[in-house]
Amino acid sequence: MAEREPFTVDTVLAPVDGSEESATAVEYAVAVADRYDASLHALFVLGRGVVRGMDAGTVDEDDVAQSTREFFEDVERLANDAGVEVSTSTAHGFSRVRKTIHPGSVVLDAADSVGADFIVLPRESVTDADAEVLEQAAEYVLAYASQPVLSV
Repeated sequence: MAEREPFTVDTVLAPVDGSEESATAVEYAVAVADRYDASLHALFVLGRGVVRGMDAGTVDEDDVAQSTREFFEDVERLANDAGVEVSTSTAHGFSRVRKTIHPGSVVLDAADSVGADFIVLPRESVTDADAEVLEQAAEYVLAYASQPVLSV
């Protein structure tokens, strides 16, 4: 039997949407990054309602930016406490003009873009009919990701 290469992780991608479930996923992502001496990239994915509201002018972009910044501050605090290097970005999870843009594809594109070796994301809630944006993407990411995926 051929000797296997040790499992290594350089970058963990943690897609977030501001939900409690994504905050929990960040805790796991930080733990994985810490375990493998990897960096963490947190991707805030904006949901359909937010994107449509910003396009229509009914959702204040400054409010969205502020809540995103506050969530990232929590992510950075948690990562820094564990000694994990962290970077962040934001993406629209939906597009009114391109049907191929949805939360699952945005997560996978970001994983490729940042060179993620591992993805940690929230899974769909079995009790909440109004699932957050990333919970809806978990099955897609699990099916199509080339990286290992932890869905929490």
